[in-house]
Amino acid sequence: MKSIIAEHLVKTYRNGEVLALNDLSLDVEEGTVLSVLGPNGAGKTTVVRILSTLLTPNSGSASVGGIDVIKNPDKVREIIGLSGQYAAVDETLTGWDNLVMFGRLYHLGKKAAIVRADELLERFSLTESARRPIKTYSGGMRRRLDLAAALIVQPKVLFLDEPTTGLDPRGRQEMWGVIEELVKGGVTLLLTTQYLDEADQLADEIAVIDHGKVIARGTSDALKTQVGGERLEVVVDVAHIAPTMEIVTRVSGSVASLDEGLRKVSAPVTTGAGALIEVLRSLDGAGIHPLDVALKRPSLDDVFMALTGHAAEDEVIATEKKKRK
Repeated sequence: MKSIIAEHLVKTYRNGEVLALNDLSLDVEEGTVLSVLGPNGAGKTTVVRILSTLLTPNSGSASVGGIDVIKNPDKVREIIGLSGQYAAVDETLTGWDNLVMFGRLYHLGKKAAIVRADELLERFSLTESARRPIKTYSGGMRRRLDLAAALIVQPKVLFLDEPTTGLDPRGRQEMWGVIEELVKGGVTLLLTTQYLDEADQLADEIAVIDHGKVIARGTSDALKTQVGGERLEVVVDVAHIAPTMEIVTRVSGSVASLDEGLRKVSAPVTTGAGALIEVLRSLDGAGIHPLDVALKRPSLDDVFMALTGHAAEDEVIATEKKKRK
């Protein structure tokens, strides 16, 4: 069963001058994670805002949990949770006050709101700091509190728009653990991210969007296979570079490339482990003892580069610079 369905969404800004979504369609199976990847301005956040009823598309249709997001936005809001790129909390209030306030906004009774706030503070390891003002929280604590607020109503569907941007490695790992726990509990998740390792870790499927439309979709492995096959890499001493290049070229059937700084000879191969074994035998026969040998599949970064024309790392750097201004 599909928990999220978007069909032929079009969204423009500035009286039609800016096309944010261009006939975009996607869907998410119940109890799974779809990660949406794309460059800045690709339309990731616009998709989330439409599906979470914060924006209305110019055309197209969408439903969440079987409910039309355009015709019945109030009913959609009853079953979803949303955590945006920036923590939507009141810095002058304590963490506990924020969660109780969110509970009341979701029409929980006072006692129910307090019970739920206490549960979430414990779940996100925020109990000790619950009575401190949010302005004293670290970035990671704010992100955890923001996600806790999105879970006040125990949503069936959760939208996370770049939930770990700005967190340190430990904070990201902690957030991943929380997300994985939610999905095991049956929550359907649409996750936008610019961190490829995050998509690799969390997503059942990945949709790559650019210029407002989906340009590729599949599992991480399927997308990597789509980009190309494996590469054979051999690191040797400087004196052995030339004969190693000859051997790798012959075995692979492609002209080997050289990274002089790393003394790494590489070439694409189609026979996988067979090519690796043949190269090792040939190197041994030539009296060459490699410092390192590897057979590598394309990374998700290679996928992003091939599909969008630049590395995802460039997007992350650009985003962080923008936030610091």
